[in-house]
Amino acid sequence: MKIKEAPFYKEVGKEVEVFEHAYNKKLPILLKGPTGTGKSRFVEYMAYKLDKNIITVTCHEETSAIDLIGRYIIKGSETVWQDGPLTKAVKTGAIIYLDEIAEARPDVIVAIHSLTDYRRILYIDKLGEEIVADPSFMLVASFNPGYQKGFKELKPSTRQRFVSLTFNYPKEKIERDIVISESEIDEATAKKLIAIGTKIRQLTELGLTETVSTRLLVDAGKLIESGLAKRLAVHTAVVEPLTDDEDTLEALYDLTDLMI
Repeated sequence: MKIKEAPFYKEVGKEVEVFEHAYNKKLPILLKGPTGTGKSRFVEYMAYKLDKNIITVTCHEETSAIDLIGRYIIKGSETVWQDGPLTKAVKTGAIIYLDEIAEARPDVIVAIHSLTDYRRILYIDKLGEEIVADPSFMLVASFNPGYQKGFKELKPSTRQRFVSLTFNYPKEKIERDIVISESEIDEATAKKLIAIGTKIRQLTELGLTETVSTRLLVDAGKLIESGLAKRLAVHTAVVEPLTDDEDTLEALYDLTDLMI
């Protein structure tokens, strides 16, 4: 897929410069950070900036190497080979983005190993072939190192195959600019949403699996901009996605009602 219009992205450090250098030197990149901190938007922005096709695969516990590389399928009376997204990217020189790679099955990591070092080769066992990656091919992966810690982590041997960038929640001014730009709400309301997000992120005693992402604040802003009551927008777009525990929900309702 070619990104036709520049996605809105607010640079927070040197991530654009690092990505460009990694691309030029044919190095894979690993994006680390919590959900909703702009990892996927950043990859789309860089694909646009570099004028590259991008193929995104959202990994989950059933994602296997076969899903990425390809498989034989029945077509009419014939059995034909169908390339998977990784094979297509390798052949055409696209950016392949493996979102939440730690969620995928272990054979996915094995499949990409030869693409993450000097070889830049994809082995297709079922065809008995090896494909040398197009010079402009780039592998980008992401994962959330804090999610279910100790259960689905990337091995150090895998992480060391990538140039890595850490994403986190942006500083207040940058996050406010993002919320205003993405949701088109006024600055005063954006400031209140940012304050709510910052406060909940500090409440580590609640034991939330995930905390308030910039994405959730943008969603709340969009609902408010469309005319939904502010408190209801915050309840449904920010609080409800965080937990199902009734006591925690009640505490968050009380907190956000005082701040919005």
